[in-house]
Amino acid sequence: HTAMLLGAAKLLKQYEDQIEGTIKLVFQPDEEGFTGAKKMLDAGVLENPKVDAAMAMHVHSGSPSNMVLYSTGPSMAGCIRFRITVNGVGCHGAMPETGVDPINIAAHVYLSLQEIISREIAPAEPAVLTIGKFSGGDAPNIIPDKVIMEGTIRNVSKEVGEFIFKRLNEVATMTAKMFRGEAKVEELSSVPPLNNDKELADEIASYIKDLLGEKAVYCFEGGKGMGSEDFASYSYKVPSMYFMLGAGTKEENPEYGYPMHHPKVTFNEDILVTGAAIHTYSAIMWLKNNK
Repeated sequence: HTAMLLGAAKLLKQYEDQIEGTIKLVFQPDEEGFTGAKKMLDAGVLENPKVDAAMAMHVHSGSPSNMVLYSTGPSMAGCIRFRITVNGVGCHGAMPETGVDPINIAAHVYLSLQEIISREIAPAEPAVLTIGKFSGGDAPNIIPDKVIMEGTIRNVSKEVGEFIFKRLNEVATMTAKMFRGEAKVEELSSVPPLNNDKELADEIASYIKDLLGEKAVYCFEGGKGMGSEDFASYSYKVPSMYFMLGAGTKEENPEYGYPMHHPKVTFNEDILVTGAAIHTYSAIMWLKNNK
């Protein structure tokens, strides 16, 4: 992504006489940790000069190379990253009655959290609660004094995400108390659902079609993915458009097409020039047509 934006910077300098306004290029920190956009916004990235519209692009493994995918309206889920610290009392494994087992507590917390999605959220409301880290203990015969659990809440509705986090806090703390321990819940970072401005998205899509052809651009009308994107924070400040650029399928090359965060994922780097061209042409044309 950085390479494509650097390519766009080079092209924009080459075609500088065609730029009818100002273009800002944002090399955003900590996109995966959901803190980068907020830090950029706090630093005034949308001011001096004022920003009127924002566009972002992400490669997509598993889609045909150079195919562009986008959606209008709510397009990706919001996310809350959290940590649960379960505190007990360490002791020897042969004498569990002399301690308070945080692994046992954490196991009950883990199972209980699944009930929030299955029994407290409407089946038609997309929501996911995942524990991806469960860490405690160093020796097989010692009950530790602490367990750390970390995970994510994904939600299309901001209100639903806040409800799940509130219930997660209640379930964790009360379950720990029930088994004589304590639990502390922390929000590590969060990002709201991504909202693509329909008018802007369709306009940018028309410029991409100029470059790649009508059939190379596909719109999922009202489509929603449960992945999350830090760029979403911009979409609540200015009209925004976020799209995916196909980075190859297994039919093209057996090395392509693995899921995005798979350890074997390989992207078709021939799309780098396409991404740079899309950034450049879309920005120039949008400024020309929106004086």
